[in-house]
Amino acid sequence: MASTIKSWIEAMRLRTLPVSIAGVLVGTGCAGAIDGFSPLPALVCLVFAVLAQIASNFANEYFDFRNGLDRKGREGFRRGVTEGDISPLAMKRATYLTLLLACAVGLSLIYYGGWWLIIAGILIALFALAYSAGPYPLSHHGLGDIAVIIFFGIVPVTLTAYVQTASFAARPYSLPLSIATGILAALVLVVNNYRDCDDDRLVGKRTSVVILGRKFMSRAYLSGAFIALTIAALTLIFTGHYIAAFPIIIFYNLYFLLWKQLTTLSGKSLNPLLGKTAMLLLAFAAYISITLFLH
Repeated sequence: MASTIKSWIEAMRLRTLPVSIAGVLVGTGCAGAIDGFSPLPALVCLVFAVLAQIASNFANEYFDFRNGLDRKGREGFRRGVTEGDISPLAMKRATYLTLLLACAVGLSLIYYGGWWLIIAGILIALFALAYSAGPYPLSHHGLGDIAVIIFFGIVPVTLTAYVQTASFAARPYSLPLSIATGILAALVLVVNNYRDCDDDRLVGKRTSVVILGRKFMSRAYLSGAFIALTIAALTLIFTGHYIAAFPIIIFYNLYFLLWKQLTTLSGKSLNPLLGKTAMLLLAFAAYISITLFLH
């Protein structure tokens, strides 16, 4: 029983969940910047985002197994279905059940933002599946990074701010910061695909690292961090938060240190770096959110 629970927890990939939390944090900060913070819709956005990511993680495990893209003893985190800890049917059911639960939670946001949010919810649900499933899985064709920028950056930040303020009045904050958040979220995927590059190449999974190579993507990790943090710093400056822009330098240094690890580590030794990249994103999101609240 304990091992089964552990397998399900591993399948949730808790180390990656800061990615979904970060977007909601930044979006909430953007709402707070114009005195539009509303705790209940913010909480609903958070629960929805986390459930949607868990559903996507479950789907990734199930569909990669079904398509023969996983093997026992792979470099990444333990895959419960591939290792025989969880049945494929159980993972499939968990995927759709979690996604259904996320949609049920998200429906309440209609009260705050209008019926058009159903369209946004459908697109998010489709992304959760299309990342790994369907006739053209995004993660198998080098599109995972772009999808992450959109669905873990632009969408959650702007919509979280919108449902709290019932308007797009926070867009001077939310638009640029959503792009910055999305880019930093994509760096988590870069580490994941950097680690799995050899396995992915063998099974024909064409991630950005497989297509462009480790050397190019390691540089993309560093340049992506620089671009995202520069966008954030400029946003703070142009919105009058001059002093708050200076501590962004700390994040530049921290991402540089993580990049040095990326260039020297390989295989399973990269697992902690994935978690560190996700947690640094969360720290960045918390800093931005607090800064905007203290305007």
